[in-house]
Amino acid sequence: MDAMFFLRGLIIGFSIAAPVGPIGILAIRRTLAEGWLVGLLTGLGAATADAIYGAIAGFGLTLVSTLLIEQATGLRLIGGIFLCLLGVKTFAAKPPEQAAAIKQAAATNHRGLLGAYLSTVGLTLTNPLTILSFAAVFSGLGLATSVENYGSAGILVAGVFLGSALWWLLLSSGANWLKSRFNPRRLSWLNRISGLILLVFGIIALSSL
Repeated sequence: MDAMFFLRGLIIGFSIAAPVGPIGILAIRRTLAEGWLVGLLTGLGAATADAIYGAIAGFGLTLVSTLLIEQATGLRLIGGIFLCLLGVKTFAAKPPEQAAAIKQAAATNHRGLLGAYLSTVGLTLTNPLTILSFAAVFSGLGLATSVENYGSAGILVAGVFLGSALWWLLLSSGANWLKSRFNPRRLSWLNRISGLILLVFGIIALSSL
């Protein structure tokens, strides 16, 4: 029974993480510009946030989920502003050949790695649609009522995290494999395109308030 909960969590985590949105764009861009580890930690930040929201849905913490939904406007405002700022910063980022020392330092510095991780934890947590997605999936599959104890719920959440982490491992590894095909000029254009996409996501989030 626990194995089934784990498998379901694995599938749910992978499926919710797979659609390429602003976090996916950010992970790809960071992998190409700053290295595989930075890109992977960017994705693992999102996987951690997915696990947190999965835990809220899996453990039936209705008070917390209700509070988050009630604060959806404020959370979306914070997330939208952060996306806009991130988009502008990414658009204006220097080409790798001009900032090699900075990028290398960020990739090897613990604060740089921690920043890559924490930034996406926060960005994902400010999206109230994530908790709604998990609540809808858990209810649709009957998991909200079939989880009988905290142990089963914990196994389900572990599956969600690992499923999400698997997607980010595949995405960052694939982007890293393509890295050799991106010269400085292409990476410069990637910065601009990624920045514009992130900015559009931020404007959409703000316009939906």
